[in-house]
Amino acid sequence: MRQIIADLFYLPNLEFFSAISQCETLYISPFDIYQRKSYFNRTQILLSNKVETLSIPIVGRRPRLSLGEIQIDYNQKWLATHLRGIQSAYGKAPFFEFFFPYIESIYEQEIRSLWDLNYKFLTICLKLLQLSVKVQVLERAEELPDAWDIRGQIKPSEHFSKRNYYQEEPYTQLFGLDFEPNLSVLDLLLCEGPAAKNFLLKSAKKQ
Repeated sequence: MRQIIADLFYLPNLEFFSAISQCETLYISPFDIYQRKSYFNRTQILLSNKVETLSIPIVGRRPRLSLGEIQIDYNQKWLATHLRGIQSAYGKAPFFEFFFPYIESIYEQEIRSLWDLNYKFLTICLKLLQLSVKVQVLERAEELPDAWDIRGQIKPSEHFSKRNYYQEEPYTQLFGLDFEPNLSVLDLLLCEGPAAKNFLLKSAKKQ
């Protein structure tokens, strides 16, 4: 089984989980510099009439800070917006009542560090997906294990088809006639529940 170094995203999309789905150890580094317009503080969900991007505001305008130093701006009312958006999008999903409490409990902690929030979401999503991926946080900036490095590759500015990690494997979504690929893993989890892992493994391109 391979080892991967990847970025730590906010409620990551299916491309991210497809890329790491069959790895043994996932390394993440809090020392990488925060990049604007990345998935570090944004995710996408499917509402009745559109794909909605949920973004977490951060303290400071264009900070040249490491990921581990980025603080969430709770002066802005993003938390209620995200919770309301997820409930509006998936309140009638088959597995909402089973899985959403895990997600809601993390939001209710009002975690100040974006890194810590993302880490908690990653951990619970891996658990709900039943993926046996060990997550290891690097303790020094210069510490780079012998692993496949995909940092900086999965980004909103490029379509997933430009990369070789994910191919859409349609499942039953709540809205729309056409399948909307590569949304937040929440979409797959809340719509398919225990079957989510199988859909994810089918969507993972063989490397």
